[in-house]
This record gives sequence, structure tokens and C-alpha cells, in this order.
Amino acid sequence: MLKPLSLMITATILWQFSSSLTLAQSQDPQQADKFPPNPLEITTPDPLLPPLRDKQPLSLPEQQKLETALDELNQEAAAKLQTGDKVAAFEIWNRELRLRRYLSAVAEVTALSRVGEIAWNRSDRQQLYYITQRLQAIQKQAQPKKSKTPNSVDLELLQALGVAYQKVRSPKPAIEVYNQVLAAVRQQKDTSREIDTLKTLAELHLSWFNYAQAAATYEELLKFATSTGERQDELTYLQQLAYIYQQAKQPQKSIDVLSKLQEIYSQNDHQTQLPTLQLAIAANYEILAKDNADLLLEAFKHYQEAYTTAWQLQQYGRAAEAVQKLIPLYRSQGQIDAALQTSQILLEAEARAANYYGMMQAYSQMGQLYLDKQDYPPALTAFNDGLEIARRLKHQEAYFTQQIEKVSKLKGNR
Repeated sequence: MLKPLSLMITATILWQFSSSLTLAQSQDPQQADKFPPNPLEITTPDPLLPPLRDKQPLSLPEQQKLETALDELNQEAAAKLQTGDKVAAFEIWNRELRLRRYLSAVAEVTALSRVGEIAWNRSDRQQLYYITQRLQAIQKQAQPKKSKTPNSVDLELLQALGVAYQKVRSPKPAIEVYNQVLAAVRQQKDTSREIDTLKTLAELHLSWFNYAQAAATYEELLKFATSTGERQDELTYLQQLAYIYQQAKQPQKSIDVLSKLQEIYSQNDHQTQLPTLQLAIAANYEILAKDNADLLLEAFKHYQEAYTTAWQLQQYGRAAEAVQKLIPLYRSQGQIDAALQTSQILLEAEARAANYYGMMQAYSQMGQLYLDKQDYPPALTAFNDGLEIARRLKHQEAYFTQQIEKVSKLKGNR
């Protein structure tokens, strides 16, 4: 389970990095001073437009003719960009974008989205600013009057705006737009679109590292999946929540989600994932035990379960990981004999996993534990065994040699 989530954090970090380049809101006068007037707001008559009659909309044949001409402009701009003439390319695209509004708001936003993504990929901050500013103006115009209900919003336009904001890496206004969409589809009782919108919002919140909102949204999605018996969706949302609560450092909520995942994995073909879950649950209990010592027993229990399950599944590396966590817990409680017994299990697990570095560390731990008991002969044996492996690995030879000298002196002084 955690492996796919690690891929997702990489994607999330990349999103946040990209978002840091997003330009400020157009209302910022300091930002506006950085660039010339927005070319997307030029109102000079264009030869491609027929003479406008008292601002009447274009007829259908006129729209079709204009659309064909604008598609040709898009191709021309793309060709310019391929030759390396970025300035000329965006000049042509800006002309295309100015004229798209005469087709429809959705057509304009879709084109802004397309060119915005190109600007983003080319790291053109000035063009991104122009496009973002225009998107904000369209969004403002699309707002329903206070007297109207969410049903009065143009859902198609809002959806297009949401996509466009994502393409120019502006999660915050995208979230605002999708929240409007969510309110509207809920008013319409359109469950399918509500779920789709919640998924988009959850991803956006996560991309902005807003763990609280991301978790709340995934919890909503989880309720939908649980109520409809969509087991695969339920599994996906639980995995997302496990990742979010881990990142947000909320151990109790992590335990709750991981326990649900453990229950699901125990009943299907995902049992190989159980040791990883049990280790994560134990680690969270260990964190909670810092404020509530009684919960240390729960940490012990789940580390032991992780070891047992991993051993049965012949996942000796995972078994060693679980046992490795138990040793310092026993040691912190003064249970040195239990820690030594566990070290023997660790040694066997590392041997089965063919992890020689792990075996060397296990011998080191055993030597230190025997030193705690002032039991020098077995301590000397453990360090000598560790030195033998260290020589093979050509690693930490000096450390084991020093320990052997130290124990030999202590043994001789008795």
C-alpha cells in the first residue's frame, strides 16, 4: 500500500513546486506593474471579425467561419513555436484568444487552457499572468447574482475554468470554482457529478498540502463508496487517507484508517500487504505512547503481529524490521533478557533474508545488550561474530575491533 502512496507524494511535491511559480492575483498592483497591458484585453477591431451590428452575436455561418480561421491561427502559432520564435508564437495565440470570446465563454476558456499549458511548459511567466488575469475576469463575470441559487450557474463554464486553472497551476482559484460546481450538483442531486467533483477537489487540496480539507473530502468519498459497496473505491480512499494522516502527523486517525485497511486485506488477496500495515499501526501507537504509556502495549502487540505475519509469508526482511523495532522497546523497559531473545530472532530473520549488513548490526546489538548485563564472554562472542561479517563487508571493522578490546579489558579486570 505505501509504495503507490510514495509515488503520489512525489507527484504532490512536484505540483506544489509548480504552484510556487503561479503568478499573483491580478488585483495586485505591484504584479500588474511588472508587465505591459494585457494583450488579451485589446479591443481594436480585427480583420477576421465581420462588422459588428450593435453588439449583436455572430450568426452561425459567421461563427463557423471564425472558428476555422482561429484553428488556422493556432496551427500557425504552433509552427512558429517549433521554429523557436516564441515571441511571435504567443503574439499569434493572443490574437486567437482575443477572438475566441466571440464564439462563447467556454470556447475562450478552453483555448486559454490550451495556451496556458504551453506557457507553463515554456516557463513564460508573463504569458501565464495574462492568461490567469483573463481567467479571473471570466470567473468574475460568471458569478451568479446573490438573489440566484446555485442552479443558475453555468456548470459547463465553471468546469472549463477549473480545468484551465489546473493547466496554469493555480490550485486555489480552481478549488473556488469546483466548490461552486459542487454546490450546484448537490442542489441538482446529481450524485455521479458530485463524486467526480469531490475527487477533483480532494486531489487539488492534496496538491496544495491542505491535509485537513483533503482528508475531509476523502472521508466524504469514503462514505459514498461504503454505502454503495464499491470495494475498490473504498480501498483507494482508505489508502489516500492513510497517506494524508501520516503526512499530517495524526497517529490516532492513521490507526483508525490502517485498521480498516487491515480488515479488508485480511479478507482478500492483499494479505502480503498486512505486515506493512501492522508495522505502520505499531509505529503510530509508539508515537501515542509518548503521551500515554499504557499504549506501549499496543505498539508491542502490533510489532509482534507484524513479525509473525511476515514470517508466515516468508517476508523475512519485513519480519526483521518488526523485530528490530521491538528490541529498543524491551530495552527501554529494562527487559534485557527479552531484548536478547528478540535479538536472536532478528539474527535468524536477517540470515534468512540474506542481509549481511543486518546480521552485523544484530551482533552489535547483542554485544551491547550483554554489556548492559555485564555478561562479558557472550558479549565478546557477539562482537567477534560481528567483526567477521564486517571484514567481509569491509565496513565498521574499526568499531568491532574497539568493542572487542573494550570487552576484553573489562573481562580481564574482573
